[in-house]
Amino acid sequence: MTPPGVIDAHHHIWDLSVRDQDWITGPAMAPLRRNFTLADLDAETRAAGVSATVLVQTIGVPEETPEFLAAADGSDLVAGVVGWTDLTAPGVADTLAALRELPGGDRLVGIRHQVQGEPDPEWLLRPDVRRGLAAVAAAGLVYDLVILEHQLPAATKAAELLPGLTFVLDHLGKPPIAGGATEPWAGLVRELAARPNTVCKLSGMVTEAAWDSWTAEGLRPYADTVLDAFGPERLMFGSDWPVCRLAATYGEVLDAARTVTDGLSEDERDAVFRDTARRVYAL
Repeated sequence: MTPPGVIDAHHHIWDLSVRDQDWITGPAMAPLRRNFTLADLDAETRAAGVSATVLVQTIGVPEETPEFLAAADGSDLVAGVVGWTDLTAPGVADTLAALRELPGGDRLVGIRHQVQGEPDPEWLLRPDVRRGLAAVAAAGLVYDLVILEHQLPAATKAAELLPGLTFVLDHLGKPPIAGGATEPWAGLVRELAARPNTVCKLSGMVTEAAWDSWTAEGLRPYADTVLDAFGPERLMFGSDWPVCRLAATYGEVLDAARTVTDGLSEDERDAVFRDTARRVYAL
């Protein structure tokens, strides 16, 4: 049973001595070119009153998920793991079953793929991908969506075609916060949210905003959009640590999330900061 307190539904770890993170490139990303461990996270989450977390995959290699499950198995902080598997492979169901048998396999709660990097905007609708997604649903897991604005229509169609699978939208679908625009993102997000098997993470906002000048009030229109579209019962807080460190500390991200949800009732805030994640990921 997950203890009371905040659940952080989205964070990462990596060890560059084990494998490179080839997405961490260029001077702006230099602060992330170091190891980030659960011990590093533990100090920040405990100070922030976070009682449980969901560890999310970072790159599409089969070795990472077993490593994350093993790390979760030895952790009293990580309650769930969103891993990776090749959705286009014919043996997805067998692979998921095998992951469940590994140390920490009981903490596998979902699957994710970096769809944002796929050149085909309708990658999620490919027949082989849809077969893989159906296997994820049959395994009782959820599917995290890391997508860009132009990929939202395909995600909406996938959610319609696979009503038995819960789709969790990471980072609000990466709206153009730095530029200040809300459309067409807001309309596309509302179409996704109209599918009852969809959920959204209140995460990743500070790095979609201007890293050195963002404010909670600048984030509010985007938070308000997903709050209105999904409702608190389908919205969950995620820090996106350590990526968030490009723009904010862990505490600043949590404070910003609390600020943009300050109009909610106590029960609604409990949903965003704990209960939705616990229910959706069956923590």
